[in-house]
Amino acid sequence: MKKPEILRALPQRRYKFGEFTVVVLGDIETGDAVNYRYILAVVREGDAEPGIYLTCESARDGQQQLRLIMRDGAEVIAEDPQFADVEVFTASGLDILRQILNLGDEEAYRLM
Repeated sequence: MKKPEILRALPQRRYKFGEFTVVVLGDIETGDAVNYRYILAVVREGDAEPGIYLTCESARDGQQQLRLIMRDGAEVIAEDPQFADVEVFTASGLDILRQILNLGDEEAYRLM
């Protein structure tokens, strides 16, 4: 998995979502060439490291793109300037996770 090389980031939100902890990071400094606005990291209970990342990256013409990074690869799944808002990014990210992780009617409980 080509995960983000995070050197420094500030947690913006934290959720408990089924058996997963979801952390939204902002103010990100990395060791790679990508300009991340936010990173949503997903950790399964008992795991030491995130298994899924959803990133918000600056793209051309003010667009923000969402990239899903999993063990089997990465792909851009959406593009919209509204993802620059942490609330829009987080709500979209939690909806995407609900589908990917098959969480059905689980609620994401905000911890921070």
